[in-house]
Amino acid sequence: MAAITPEAGPARHPKLAFAYRAALAQDVFAPEHLQRLRDICEVVDPTPMQDFNDPRAAAILPEISVLVTGWGCPRIDAGIIARAPNLKMIAHAAGTVKSFIATEVFAAGVTVTNAAAANAIPVAEYTLAAILFANKNVFGFRDLYRQKRDQTHPEQLTDEPVGNWHKTVGIVGLSRIGRRVIDLLRPFDLSVLVHDPYLDPLEAAALDLRNLPLDEVIARADVLSLHAPALETTRHMIDARRLALLRDGATLINTARGSLVDQAALVRELTRGRISAVIDVTDPEVLPSDSPLYDLPNVLLTPHIAGAVGRERERLGAMAVAEVERFLTGQPLAHQVAAATLHLQA
Repeated sequence: MAAITPEAGPARHPKLAFAYRAALAQDVFAPEHLQRLRDICEVVDPTPMQDFNDPRAAAILPEISVLVTGWGCPRIDAGIIARAPNLKMIAHAAGTVKSFIATEVFAAGVTVTNAAAANAIPVAEYTLAAILFANKNVFGFRDLYRQKRDQTHPEQLTDEPVGNWHKTVGIVGLSRIGRRVIDLLRPFDLSVLVHDPYLDPLEAAALDLRNLPLDEVIARADVLSLHAPALETTRHMIDARRLALLRDGATLINTARGSLVDQAALVRELTRGRISAVIDVTDPEVLPSDSPLYDLPNVLLTPHIAGAVGRERERLGAMAVAEVERFLTGQPLAHQVAAATLHLQA
């Protein structure tokens, strides 16, 4: 990878611009992040582009060699690349780029990086908390306490096999997040089973993991956590038949993509009360107001907040800026996106 060498003079740094919806990317770039970019680049315009077809973008695109993107970035395809002949790098300060970067971008030799590794950290933390709470049946105890208003009836639940001692956690998808969840689980007295059709047997052995058929993982898990990408082959991979394989009292956690689960089948299973669920993503992304998932007592439903929110977003900006610095100084990149594996990403 060749670095872009700044020309002499304070105004001859590589030129940089931003493209994202400002309302969606609040708090991503702290002042110190922006200053680090100004130290190594000429920021052509600090206001992010939100439409590549407006006059301002028409003036900016031919100038820049680095484009920093974020949530809500317009699609970048062959037409945009033709209008940005000097573009050498796209640094995405968020997770997946699959939704807005066309394959022609890679074919044109543009280096692409993302901050998916930064977004994976809070998702894995959320998942860890959900696993530990699920095995402890924290929400069941909460509801019982709320109902009885005293502490004289906890035996209704403590006589059940609650707790994390020697429980089994099934991880579906050895994605970046799935791997981090497994690392976070290592200090606990839990058994971890995995299913990933792309996991090499030698790597599984090196990670001390058992890569099992999906049906077996589902049937043996006390908690099943999904971390697979949204592909045609993974759509509704957790269907009615596989939901029925879950043991009584098991918990399904989905922080990946709503399309992985047949939601109608999940609602039917949850309505029976046989299993529980922690759901951060749904299909559709915003549920209708009359969805049973809002009100079922055995469901913890959150509005896609497992990923970076609030102060956690600064980690995304810091990672993107660090990649720009590495690229411009000729250092190896830590988070480059490969065209060959783009289709497998979330």
